[in-house]
Amino acid sequence: MTTTLTKPQRPGKVSPHERRGPSRPAARRRNWFGGLAGWLWLVIVAVPLYWTLITSLKDRSRYYASNPLVPSGDPTLDNYRLVIESDFARYFVNSVVVTAGAVIPAVVFSFMAAYAIVRGWRMRVLRGINGLFLMGLAIPLQATVIPLNLIIIKLHLYDSLLALVLPSIAFAIPLSVLVLANFIRDVPKELFDSMRVDGATEWTTLWRLAAPLTRPAILTVTIFNALTIWNGFLLPLVLTQSPERRTLPLALWSFQGQYGVNVPAVLAAVVLTTLPVLVLYAFGRRQLLSGLTAGFSR
Repeated sequence: MTTTLTKPQRPGKVSPHERRGPSRPAARRRNWFGGLAGWLWLVIVAVPLYWTLITSLKDRSRYYASNPLVPSGDPTLDNYRLVIESDFARYFVNSVVVTAGAVIPAVVFSFMAAYAIVRGWRMRVLRGINGLFLMGLAIPLQATVIPLNLIIIKLHLYDSLLALVLPSIAFAIPLSVLVLANFIRDVPKELFDSMRVDGATEWTTLWRLAAPLTRPAILTVTIFNALTIWNGFLLPLVLTQSPERRTLPLALWSFQGQYGVNVPAVLAAVVLTTLPVLVLYAFGRRQLLSGLTAGFSR
């Protein structure tokens, strides 16, 4: 009987990497190019805003004699006083009436149309209506100026605020329907079925279920359409004539004379015109960003 003796095997050589255990997560590399591009874009955006603000506080006689990027040593509010005294309140009210009168009906109609398209997608008529809305996105506003002007004249609406409200509603509907329909499609079908089992009508389901779940999308299209209509210049220029019907963007022409332009007064009017937009964005910023990025977070 033979006995075989075996040497105990020595453990293999342990590498320093294994001795230390799992490696720490690699440090994030700094994106110097992205950071530089971000700062460059900030400068590109901030410099015009800075120039607009400091120029609106300069006297007209000293505007051309001073450095455009250096603030005035004795800032003045005479430009803002001139703008307010030049029927600014009337132009502001006209812009508010046109914006509110166009945005509210456009959003309500678009929401109901988007709900009908999503819920009745099997109906050929609704699919055709959805195709018409999509075709509306391909038609630019500039291509409709002449026929739109003729239609407004035939309806005896020329030089009125209603002549600005009706086309604004029409041009706001296609994009609003597209955005709202995509959000309504994301609502689980089981929720609609449960509402139907409970005996709810389509009208109740529309306002009790679809509206609260798509609130970010509704606020998104509301803010977007309000900014677009508020800043509109072409329609007021073509469809109005009297100074009493001017909106704020068109009223900036009031400070352009025959032989020159009162630049500080124009920029003061620009600042006053932008303030309502900034307030609207400040209140709806979170809802606007959540509505715009909702499609990327799913």
